[in-house]
Amino acid sequence: MKTTMHYLKLTICIFMIMLIFSVLSLQAQDYMISFAGTGASTTVDSVKIENLTQGTKLKMKGSDVLHLMGTTGIETIIGDEDGKISIYPNPMKDFAKMQFDLPESGETLITLYEITGRIIVQIRDFLSTGNHTFGIQGIKEGIYFVRVNTGKYSSAGRLISSGSQTTGTKITYENNIALQEKQNDSKGTNEEKVMQYTTGDRLKLTGVSGICKTVMTDVPTSTKTITFNFIACTDRDGYNYSVVQIGTAKGTTNNHDLKPDIGVQTWMAENLKSSRLNDGSPIPYVGDDLQWPYLTSTAYCYYDNSIGNRDVYGALYNWFAVSTGKLCPAGWHIPSSIEWQNLVDFLGGSYVAGGKLKESGTSHWESPNTGANNETGFTALPAGYRAGSFYNKGQYGWFWDSIMNPYCREMFANFSNIYSVSVNKELGISVRCIKD
Repeated sequence: MKTTMHYLKLTICIFMIMLIFSVLSLQAQDYMISFAGTGASTTVDSVKIENLTQGTKLKMKGSDVLHLMGTTGIETIIGDEDGKISIYPNPMKDFAKMQFDLPESGETLITLYEITGRIIVQIRDFLSTGNHTFGIQGIKEGIYFVRVNTGKYSSAGRLISSGSQTTGTKITYENNIALQEKQNDSKGTNEEKVMQYTTGDRLKLTGVSGICKTVMTDVPTSTKTITFNFIACTDRDGYNYSVVQIGTAKGTTNNHDLKPDIGVQTWMAENLKSSRLNDGSPIPYVGDDLQWPYLTSTAYCYYDNSIGNRDVYGALYNWFAVSTGKLCPAGWHIPSSIEWQNLVDFLGGSYVAGGKLKESGTSHWESPNTGANNETGFTALPAGYRAGSFYNKGQYGWFWDSIMNPYCREMFANFSNIYSVSVNKELGISVRCIKD
């Protein structure tokens, strides 16, 4: 009998330890991310979040709060609901309203939990069929869950508090409010957008403010504010390009040829697609396969002469267009071989830098897209090249890297490398510009 009791106690102890570790794991994965802007704008209009590890995406307003949520512990249990509770504003400060619908009358239990599962406050009341509104106040900073249960019906909601100055947590019944009043009350408040997240996941974030689009990557380990440095990049066709900053903030950046440890490089995060030089001069579009290899003047095209490839892969340009020095938007230029090499060295050398620059996954790159994690946000794409005919879209990404000599940087689906190679001036190759 003693042995049985000892075994039972040991089993319970192990279970409790596992439960504690599950809760701690959940807490470690539960982060609130807000957004701010600097540079050309302090306002963030919208943010696109891509979980590069899990392959999921989310788009939200810049004023909203991103809730990175794990999927274990109390959230899994409480997330099994028949309906949903609306809470506004959410996140809250001193006071929030909670609204839900009951399909039938009955004794109703309303419970507010901490994320650990500890009950903060619980009330019981007999509620009639229909819509009901309660006020919540006096909650400390943190993440909470609310459960409404009548026995036959249950509903759950999630609440975030930035910290109330009111003491004493209360849930109090209010008169029903009209839907229009609820909508008016919630105008201008920040909403919570939930995204599944596991510690260590890499996120690619694209912040938009007017004509500015800035790309960042991050592996969140805490609640914080992410600030986008907005920099305009617009060509003479009026296309606005997303940009990404790579490097460190040490030292000075008063020249183009940065060393890996003394500056930040600002690159386009997508391929150029302009049909004009930055002085407004048109670049001839050449679609003829036989004419292209014999050109001795500026030209551009789209892969397979399909305009459908323009918005994803950009345009392909010959070296004569690159060598004008006017191909990039004003304030930007074709990167020199030194600038490219500084980027490669900063990322750990030519054997691994390609993987850190390539778009992850196989949406555009062919499998296996070796080493691609896009940790920089550069999002290099495999637009292939043109040598009369078109070759290797999905397999190769080639980018011009000099206006002095016809060189390019090449990346491959089967390798994480990036190489510098000499090419013919007549080839049609992708362009990424770098800021002056």
